Amino acid sequence: MTLRLDYRTLVEPVTERARRDPDRPSVVLIGEDGSEETVSAAQFLANAVDYAALLQAAGIRPRDIVILVMRHSKELLSALWGALYLGAIPSVFPFLSEKLDRALYVQQVRVLVAHCRARAVIAFPEFRPDLASLLEGVDCQVLATDVVRRRAAAEDPPPPHEATPDTIALLQHSSGSTGLQKGVALSHRAILNQVRSCGRAVALSEDDVIVSWMPLYHDGGLIAGCIIPLVTGVPLVLISPFHWVRDPKVLFQAVHRHRGTLTWLPNFAYNHCARNVRESDLAGVDLSRWRLVNAAEPARWDSHRLFVERFGRYGFKESALAVGYGMAEATLIVTATPVNESPHVDWVETRALQERLAVPAVPEAAGSTPMTSCGFPIEGAEIGIVDDEGHRLPERRVGEIVVRASSLFSGYYLRPDLDAKVLRDGWYFTGDMGYLAAGQLYVPGRKDDLIITGGKNIYPNDLEAIANEVPGVRPGRAVAFGVPDPRLGTDEVVMVCELSGSAGPEETRRIESELRRRIAQQTEVTLHDVRLMHGPWLIKTSSGKLAHAANREKYLREQGRP
Repeated sequence: MTLRLDYRTLVEPVTERARRDPDRPSVVLIGEDGSEETVSAAQFLANAVDYAALLQAAGIRPRDIVILVMRHSKELLSALWGALYLGAIPSVFPFLSEKLDRALYVQQVRVLVAHCRARAVIAFPEFRPDLASLLEGVDCQVLATDVVRRRAAAEDPPPPHEATPDTIALLQHSSGSTGLQKGVALSHRAILNQVRSCGRAVALSEDDVIVSWMPLYHDGGLIAGCIIPLVTGVPLVLISPFHWVRDPKVLFQAVHRHRGTLTWLPNFAYNHCARNVRESDLAGVDLSRWRLVNAAEPARWDSHRLFVERFGRYGFKESALAVGYGMAEATLIVTATPVNESPHVDWVETRALQERLAVPAVPEAAGSTPMTSCGFPIEGAEIGIVDDEGHRLPERRVGEIVVRASSLFSGYYLRPDLDAKVLRDGWYFTGDMGYLAAGQLYVPGRKDDLIITGGKNIYPNDLEAIANEVPGVRPGRAVAFGVPDPRLGTDEVVMVCELSGSAGPEETRRIESELRRRIAQQTEVTLHDVRLMHGPWLIKTSSGKLAHAANREKYLREQGRP
């Protein structure tokens, strides 16, 4: 893929394509009911200009923050690009799901508005009254999508704002009450650098069709599943994340019907698809052109193996698997698996890994752990591993991952205090733990989530993966964390799991016994406390990740511990 190097902003390629190739399909939206709507390049730009006119009429100016509280839809894409067109700075907020408390959700919008000093919120009509009431007295307007056409028709369409490459284009916000205060500010230059580097890393071409269900408030959905195709002109097929979670076959049928070639998936999605897509859903489906990038969560070898075993008969190739490591602060990814190569699996000694050493081990032997490679640094990115004092570590020593990249963020919006904690001499200190081997990056887990007990470093995701395989435990609903034991001066390892059925006392005891046995056998970790819950208990972020700190705090509250 060759992207013109003279684009200065994200708006320029979209405007140019609408002029030169107006009938070219830009995006196909698959509705909750299975209906499809194709939006051409000219229609996409016209819709964006309508939203730009709405914002302009409401007094929104360049560099004002605009929060988008909207579900996956044509309106969300139009509002996002409309804000960019006007020179405002959009930020996509997670849309309310049935699992979230409505009052708490609306309150989180208020927190976000206050911290980033947003001037406008765009929402669907059903949310406008709640938001308008809560934001009363705040210098922030609540605009509803149903007035866009009427307002836009009464206004002269504004010209595109002449932004500079280093102007902030958008904010990405982490989920969670504290994360809302950390708006990742990305410039047009950083995003376009990522589009080029990432495009080359995944061999993006004009023959590609990107199919995505990842939410647009997540960097995987926003950058990989929205901005990259809309900037490069690669056709995009967009599925609602709610639809995909409920009915994952929609992804496979969309890939077959639209000859999809590229999808980005977090690791849990591989298991979700393998276990919930039925054979009858795949009749006639051809996956031979499809390639996947595992990103947003630690990639697991067993998840890849399960996916290939399940879907290989439909033409999916093991060499079509890839892994990317990244974060919103670097726009998207900084490493990737080489094209047409399966991710390398590095088997290491479990006990040594707990002591921050990646010692090679016999594959699948007792006491060994498979680590899936995240690949090599992409063009314009550098990776380093440092110890707690910031000194560089040699290969196969586990430490904090530091990143320097041409797509690095401009800082946390209005939070220079946070910048000082993570940015040093042009390097971003990620808080992730990793090691290098033969130049490839491996990521055991988050630094902040580490459980340090008896001098060992335990990665919660390893324990959670084991728990998810225990019969009776609801897959994806197990969390491990450490709680301090002042008497011993170390952490106690606690695990909370939700049960998949209505197990009685005897069956619950059996599940706990099996869980403890497997954890001890596979990791040599002894669980101090196991809590098996018969209903919803776990806290996840809006992007579906386990919120380890929040779950730890909830557990301590329920135990009456400070």
